[in-house]
Amino acid sequence: MKAISNPKNKSEDMCRQRLLRREQLAAELAPETKTDYLITLNSKTDASKIQIQLCYVPDKYVLNPISFEYYLSILYQTDWQNLETLALAILDDINNEVVPRWAQIVLNSANDKSSNGHRVLVEDRQPNWENVSLLRRLE
Repeated sequence: MKAISNPKNKSEDMCRQRLLRREQLAAELAPETKTDYLITLNSKTDASKIQIQLCYVPDKYVLNPISFEYYLSILYQTDWQNLETLALAILDDINNEVVPRWAQIVLNSANDKSSNGHRVLVEDRQPNWENVSLLRRLE
């Protein structure tokens, strides 16, 4: 007989997973808060076959790159429904822990040789923040 899943337990599990992921992200004081500058972190593991790129413009905090690797190792332990869900979870975690002025997450996946791959890009910014000349450098 199949066990009936309890939505409350599933919600609690998701909350625990989110907290565990976010605990890995170590934010440090930014060396400069008056100047806009771009930070890019890239990661790809053999196990996941997903390439992750995080670009962000820090505000008061910068993300410790080593903590980002720890974060990703926890992230890969979860069975994600799709790349879109994963990208949005990363963006939510970064926005919550680092609170950047602007953030962009790009995920690339090629699960098999017959596929051209799957790419997801999500982006967010603080209200009223804009620096077109800086963001043009990404193109």
